[in-house]
Amino acid sequence: MRVALFITCFNDTMFPETGKAVVTVLERLGHTVEFPLAQTCCGQMHFNTGYRPEALPLVRGFARAFAGYDAVVTPSASCAGMVRENHPLLADASREAALRAEVAQLVPRVYEFTELLVDVLGVTQVGAYFPHRVAYHPTCHSLRGPRLADRPLQLLRAVRGIDLVELPAADSCCGFGGTFALKNAETSTAMLSDKMRNVVSTDADVLCAADNSCLMHIGGGLSRLKTGIGTVHLAEILAKTERDTQ
Repeated sequence: MRVALFITCFNDTMFPETGKAVVTVLERLGHTVEFPLAQTCCGQMHFNTGYRPEALPLVRGFARAFAGYDAVVTPSASCAGMVRENHPLLADASREAALRAEVAQLVPRVYEFTELLVDVLGVTQVGAYFPHRVAYHPTCHSLRGPRLADRPLQLLRAVRGIDLVELPAADSCCGFGGTFALKNAETSTAMLSDKMRNVVSTDADVLCAADNSCLMHIGGGLSRLKTGIGTVHLAEILAKTERDTQ
């Protein structure tokens, strides 16, 4: 399968190792992964803050950058949800017939990373080895956007050496929510405190998720409290093998 990697602005700028991990896993499974250099932002920040006309050029750019691939994969449930749910809305509002057709053709081939592995490629065992105690945080977008359900957990359970522990109140929001954390800092901090308390209760070495934005928010709090608990994207766990521990 010829797969295009949509890295997202956030990962490209702050967590490039996550994109590399996606490529590692897919190439290990025998697939060709390409990185379209014309890709930019999906427009989620613009759309969510009311700048819909400003998001439209990004929809056009996305549709053209990723045309022609068998699948488009992203290590972000949040951005996958933006493309699948809101790009069609913006294309329809544009009244551009060509853009509507391009978006309609592309959107069904856009997948969050765990969706691609479990639903499209039909695998849960990807050859990963990660001998650590791990808790999984299902982000709000992963639950309510692409609706990943237990796909990430299926993949984690198949990792050799892992000690996967349950996170109490796992489906509660961490308080990030993009600009929500800036506009409602006190509420966001209170939500983060609840989430951190639950993470610490697991005695996990590592907290993982399908969105680095939430992991950055939680990880910052855990670091300031000197808990010793690290955060890592799910893709980076799946990319690890025995050779990485030698």
